Amino acid sequence: MTKAIQAEKIRTGNGFIAALDQSGGSTPKALRLYGVAEDAYASDAEMFDLIHAMRSRIVRAPAFSGDRIIGAILFEQTMDRDIGGKPSAEYLWEDRGVVPFLKVDKGLEAEADGVRQMKPMPDLDAVLARAVQKGMFGTKMRSVIDGASPSGIRANVAQQFDVARKILAHGLVPIIEPEVTISISDKAAAEDLLREEIAAQLDELPEDSHVMLKLTLPEADNHYRPFVEHGRVLRVVALSGGYTREEANARLARNAGVVASFSRALTEGLSADQSEADFNRVLEQSIESIYKASVAG
Repeated sequence: MTKAIQAEKIRTGNGFIAALDQSGGSTPKALRLYGVAEDAYASDAEMFDLIHAMRSRIVRAPAFSGDRIIGAILFEQTMDRDIGGKPSAEYLWEDRGVVPFLKVDKGLEAEADGVRQMKPMPDLDAVLARAVQKGMFGTKMRSVIDGASPSGIRANVAQQFDVARKILAHGLVPIIEPEVTISISDKAAAEDLLREEIAAQLDELPEDSHVMLKLTLPEADNHYRPFVEHGRVLRVVALSGGYTREEANARLARNAGVVASFSRALTEGLSADQSEADFNRVLEQSIESIYKASVAG
């Protein structure tokens, strides 16, 4: 029953998905933006304690609730830790009304043929089994497209859907994220190729399978509208991809049916040394602006 309620919230809920899944490679930057310099910790363990404290502070803030946030993507260590005295996924759903997802990729390979594929995930089945046991609804995995290479994009999308099928077999809903780098000169052409490859892969899925798509905000408004209306797509969400929150929100509002799944744009302006009142005020403003852009279409 819980799974069905969560699926309906993701499919039809007004709001957006918070990306709180910074991993080992991106955590130092996230902490720097939060006002925590690298000399503030002496080990990876201390670094992950600090980022967990930041995530917990965000999740426990009054503004962070299912009224405007329909889901949250967690790093594996966050799934294994507690928030508010409960396992993180349990706290998100039971106390905040937010559907939990787990980041499962292990980072990126070096660029080849215009793309960066996901690194191997030899322990994927074990991670997915733990995710089910811990009450996760779905997963997320990111790869990157750095150019309009037909063969590279075909391989990138094929890898995403190969892993997605393994995730579906565990009863979890995969968020497929082939990010297009926003600074490339042929971004629009890359997005045309990406749409073609995703459409072909979706058509090969069983009719009763449902995936989600997390895509870079496109150059052409409503470029991914066919996926918003696709029977095998539970929801299309957008990543901020390096755009400022203002720019990301403006682009998002022009794409009907697409909602946000922002990370850096969500936490923009938050600082470790803010008072609780100031922290909560800035986060409230951030959440409200992203929410309005998500429901604008």
